Amino acid sequence: MRVDGAVAAVFGGASGLGEATARRLAASGARVLVADLDEGRAAAVAAEIGGAHIGCDVAEAASVEGAVAVAGGLGELRIAVDCAGIATPTKLIRKGVATPLEDFARVIAVNLLGTINVLRCVAAAMARTEPVADGERGVCVTTASIAAYEGQVGQVAYAASKAGVAGLTLPVARELADRAIRVVAIAPGLFDTPLLAGLPAAAREGLAASVPYPARLGDPAEYAALVEHIVLNPMLNGETVRLDGALRMGPG
Repeated sequence: MRVDGAVAAVFGGASGLGEATARRLAASGARVLVADLDEGRAAAVAAEIGGAHIGCDVAEAASVEGAVAVAGGLGELRIAVDCAGIATPTKLIRKGVATPLEDFARVIAVNLLGTINVLRCVAAAMARTEPVADGERGVCVTTASIAAYEGQVGQVAYAASKAGVAGLTLPVARELADRAIRVVAIAPGLFDTPLLAGLPAAAREGLAASVPYPARLGDPAEYAALVEHIVLNPMLNGETVRLDGALRMGPG
C-alpha cells in the first residue's frame, strides 16, 4: 500500500504516538484526518500538517462512525491507525475494599472496545473501495502494549485490554483477508509520551535504564516509522509486533 496520495485516519492523533504517526504519514504524502478527544489539539496538529481534524471518542459508536465519514470526504480511506488509549492504574483491591467496577470498565471501553469500534468502522469503509494497483484495499494498525504479555501490579484493566487488542489481531486479519485489508498491532514498550511526561525526572531515568538496548525511552517517531513500514510491507498481517528494545517488564 502506497502512503503517498492515500487517505489516512489516525485516532488519538493529537499527541504522543498518534501525533508522531499523523506527522509521518503527512510528510510521506498522505491526506491525514487527526481524530482525537482533544479537538483543539487535533485542530492544531491538523493545521500544521495540512490535514483535517475531528473530535472523536473511540468508545462511542456514533463518534467513530462520524470520523470515518469525514475521512471518506477526503477520498477513499486506505490507512487507519488507532493510538487512542488510557492507562488509569487499577488494582482489584484498594484501601481494603473491592475497587469499583467502573474503574476497570472505562479502561476496557476505551482501549479494547474502542479498538474494535475503530476496526469495524474503518474496515466497512475500506471494504467498499476498489483495490489499488497492488491489490490491497486498506491497512489497519492498532496499538497493544508489552503489558499485554507482562502486565504489572496495578495494570489489571490496562493489561487485560491490551491483551485483548493483541488477541483480536489474527482473527480480524483472517476475517478481512478476502477483502484485501491487512491488520497489524504494535506493542510498544516504554515510550516518551504524555503518559510518562508527568513523572519525576528520577523516575523517568529509572524507566529508561530498564530498557536493555537502547537504554532509553522510545521516541514516538520510531513508532511512526514502524507504522509506515507496516503500510508499505504487504507480508505484515495478523501479527503483533513488539517495539520495546528487548524490555521484559517485572511484576511492579
